[in-house]
Amino acid sequence: MSLRPLGRSILSTAPLAFGGNVFGWSADEATTFALLDAFSDAGFGLVDTADAYSAWVPGNAGGESETLIGRWLAQGGGRRERILIATKVAKWSQRPGLSPANIQAAVEDSLRRLRTDRIDLYQAHEDDLKVPLEDTLGAFARLIEQGKVGAIGASNYSAARLAEALDVAERHGLPRYETLQPHYNLYDRAVYEAELEPLVRERGLGVINYYALASGFLTGKYRSRDDLDKSRARGGAVARYLDARGLRILAALDEVAAGQRATQAQVALAWLIARPSVTAPIASATSVAQLQELLAATRLSLAADEIAALDAASAED
Repeated sequence: MSLRPLGRSILSTAPLAFGGNVFGWSADEATTFALLDAFSDAGFGLVDTADAYSAWVPGNAGGESETLIGRWLAQGGGRRERILIATKVAKWSQRPGLSPANIQAAVEDSLRRLRTDRIDLYQAHEDDLKVPLEDTLGAFARLIEQGKVGAIGASNYSAARLAEALDVAERHGLPRYETLQPHYNLYDRAVYEAELEPLVRERGLGVINYYALASGFLTGKYRSRDDLDKSRARGGAVARYLDARGLRILAALDEVAAGQRATQAQVALAWLIARPSVTAPIASATSVAQLQELLAATRLSLAADEIAALDAASAED
């Protein structure tokens, strides 16, 4: 499988990443282990998580996803060497923000839960306007010097702040954000394409976008308000996509999927994978069968007219 570089770092990844937000929530320990085995056995490696996952679930406190990944790694068998761990700091109420002290404390907590001595890609989960960028990047620099972190990335940054962070890193000789993790999919296009995409292409950043399937809407399973009852976890998030434009996108996905003998989810992911600025969209699965379906998207080659049809259907009204 052809690997793609994560920015200008030494890291590279297959063109699809696994979203670990489901671990310890909609995927229990046994399911998590089965998913990680299937993902890595298929030749994929980038697993994205965060210290905050899954604090939003009643009864959870946060750290559950990292803990389960750590237990899976502890089984040995070369598991650590087969995956790239991407986790995040700043958004969890127990370890909030990007102050140097918080970053240092948070990384130690994450390493302990993950049962590893290094995090391949450590990401700022969100911007922190209260802390000078030089201080934040300096804290990340120390982690890289200590061998605890391989490269750093940013998530949920505005284009202006991301550009400023890149400039600060260059000016002060600090490590720069090599990746961006934005909200981007076939429906949610405007902000990324207008503001962030030109910047990441100009500065050579890798992009590992989240909500690649728009909370499941782009699988085609949700086509009416009645369908929202299919999933308590996703129903509320999917509701906003049920408009004329959303239904137009589903119709285009249906047509391309039929021509490709593929599923709508595979086509939606293949559209992202084909975009030159995208390195590896992040997608989640809660069963091995579902995961195998998503992985097959990396073998799908969309024709130019199919991409154009999806572009037209998803254009803003």
